[in-house]
Amino acid sequence: MYAVFKRELLSFLSSMVAYITIGIFLLVSGLLLWFFPDTSILDYGYAELDGFFSLVPYLFMFLIPAITMRAFAEERREGTFELLITRPIQIWQIVMAKYLASLVLVLFALIPTIIYYYSISKLGFPEGNIDSGSVIGSYIGLFLLGAAFTSMGIFSSALTKNQIIAFVISAALCAFAFLGFDYSSQIAALQSIENPIHNLGINQHYISISRGVLDTRDLIYFMSFSVLFLLLTNLIIGGKR
Repeated sequence: MYAVFKRELLSFLSSMVAYITIGIFLLVSGLLLWFFPDTSILDYGYAELDGFFSLVPYLFMFLIPAITMRAFAEERREGTFELLITRPIQIWQIVMAKYLASLVLVLFALIPTIIYYYSISKLGFPEGNIDSGSVIGSYIGLFLLGAAFTSMGIFSSALTKNQIIAFVISAALCAFAFLGFDYSSQIAALQSIENPIHNLGINQHYISISRGVLDTRDLIYFMSFSVLFLLLTNLIIGGKR
């Protein structure tokens, strides 16, 4: 499993796609946080990163599918998929190795954004006037959100050998999981079960963690969500084998 994980991670890091994707993510998030008038923290006037943490999930809907789209799709396109699944390794280990390698890249994309916290902390009056607990909770929420989106990306890549199709499927799944349940709960015919539908969506649990309070229910939700799509991926790869 470690060999596959190392191979996958090095493959990402030796490709310009990973650097371009992460670079675009950091550029766009930086522009939205500091320069665009409607979202700039400088115009907002408060030493907090709520605007940043509310924008990143939408950027993740494109960043993570771009990272994961090649996980299995490229293997099948290049004809190395058959060699991979005939190695003396369990299918679930292959899936987990690719999942963890993609998740590490998501973590690499998040780490440089810590400078935003440091900058706002220094700009605050008095210096350091920022709710660190809320920021830590929001970063944990972002990581869990990234883990959930990554599991859907790996699942989408297992469905096809075309990376573009895998990207589109993954982006659509991420968007629906994050926003679809919220919009569905507003349908008049579903008003009687609004709360249960609302609670099925990722957004509700992400907002809960972002408040700085780690609720066991939210942690279980994100873990269950990721495990579900990894199990589905395992079934698909096992069937193809």
